[in-house]
Amino acid sequence: MGGIAAATLLVGGCSGGADNTRDASAEPPPNIASVQMTAPLDHLHGLHVATRWTVLAGTHTGLYAIDPSGQTVRVGESDDDLMGLAGVALTDTLYSSGHPGPSSSAPNPLGLNESADGGRTWHNRSLAGEVDFHALASDGALLVGFDGIDGLRVSTDGGTNWTAGASVPVASLAIAADGVWAVTPDGLQRSVDAAASFAVVADAPDLVIISAGADGSLWGIDSGGTAWRSDLARSWQRVAAVGEVEALAAADYERAYAATSRVLHTLG
Repeated sequence: MGGIAAATLLVGGCSGGADNTRDASAEPPPNIASVQMTAPLDHLHGLHVATRWTVLAGTHTGLYAIDPSGQTVRVGESDDDLMGLAGVALTDTLYSSGHPGPSSSAPNPLGLNESADGGRTWHNRSLAGEVDFHALASDGALLVGFDGIDGLRVSTDGGTNWTAGASVPVASLAIAADGVWAVTPDGLQRSVDAAASFAVVADAPDLVIISAGADGSLWGIDSGGTAWRSDLARSWQRVAAVGEVEALAAADYERAYAATSRVLHTLG
């Protein structure tokens, strides 16, 4: 991958300012429940909390639902490599990019695909054969994606048309009412102009992955494996020690999920 690469951020973390949070010096309370998955997932790319609190996992071989016991069940028939899986929290609206699976005749890369039924079926919205989004985020109106090379692309019509956003390397994206949030090599940054420009968020935790809840809350995991959440006043609170994870999805301020390919963590 040329130009700016997101993958290195997830391995090495990112630099951030000093913590300015509630109980910043306290050890995280044990607000976590973890279950082993009955069958390990093949390279987890993203999580989403759909309606009825269904946890969906985008993988190298398609989409899977993970139930509270850790049972994993394939959703739909697609075996595409679902890079950048994202969605609108607590809805069945999903977006993904990536590469066609063995059963697909779609162009490579996939561009932007959308599902309105929780991943049972998918259709292409745009950029097929052109872009492989490594990170995506949507609030239902705005859609922002990192193309892995040049920077961010922005759509205000559900992913049909795109304009160039900021040229910034991004490991993770989230959209809330107060802006577009991005994990970058310079730490957590926020945009208030629809991803056209970003500014570093002072005193934020050293986050390597973020997600926005349906109520506008933000969740993140820092480089040391600690889970954090932020209310609408953007006051960050430590939640639990999770360890290294591959994906994170917030439902709301009270609940989020993080996972590796073998373990699902319920946070809150």
